[in-house]
Amino acid sequence: MVTQEQRRRQLAREKFLRQQQRRTSARRKARMRNAAIASVLGVILIGSVALYTTGVVLGDDDTKSNANAEVTPSASASSKAPDPCEKPAEGKVKTQTWKKEPAMTVDKSAKYTMKLATTCGDIDIALKASAAPHTVNSFSFLAGKGFFDHTPCHRLTTNGIFVLQCGDPTGQGNGGPGYTIPDENLKDKSLKKNTYPAGTVAMANTGQPGSGGSQFFLVYQDSPLPPSYTPFGTISDGGMKVLKKIAAAGESTGAGDGAPNATVVIDKATVATS
Repeated sequence: MVTQEQRRRQLAREKFLRQQQRRTSARRKARMRNAAIASVLGVILIGSVALYTTGVVLGDDDTKSNANAEVTPSASASSKAPDPCEKPAEGKVKTQTWKKEPAMTVDKSAKYTMKLATTCGDIDIALKASAAPHTVNSFSFLAGKGFFDHTPCHRLTTNGIFVLQCGDPTGQGNGGPGYTIPDENLKDKSLKKNTYPAGTVAMANTGQPGSGGSQFFLVYQDSPLPPSYTPFGTISDGGMKVLKKIAAAGESTGAGDGAPNATVVIDKATVATS
């Protein structure tokens, strides 16, 4: 026969076991909850890093829509800004390629300017012929051949870095002139603390040295980037107003990196010397 004391001890043990089971169950649920949270955070972190990497490369071969830091909420269709630009001029893109870099004809002592007559307004650029002769020589050659005429600016980055990318005749981010040019002027005094200041025009590349072709980007706001992209021009005040108007219209993905909402087409590109 079970005594009262034995019964009391049995009940105490059963109570203790129930408590232990509840604690074990609680710890298991906490671990599962923490693992789920860590998984979600990992996805967010990976997405942010992918966006950062895409923005930094600014590559000729990059067909993804690239920027450079935190992800922003997607913009709804109703909040899309109106297109501030006009219809493109009539004409077709010339699909030309060359096997090698054009012969050097640039005069390093002369002043060169490039005018991008776009559907959103004219963007005037002072070129750095003495610091980036191969790049300026190539742009002078391509502009003279009508290579940039009727081409769209295919990429706008509004998060982390702040650039408009142009110069691809395919409009997809992977086109070029068929040749590459060397990197130049990577120690330009304007590139302080790994930042490309607003108003800079620089070459895009694939992330490899000497891989620039015809694609370039225009910086409308100071952008943190390593000095790996040839800076070869400076945008005029009037050109910056046009550029900021394009940026204000936003990009297509709402995530900070995609095709510009504005219809940005280079109707005509010209390079002049004085």
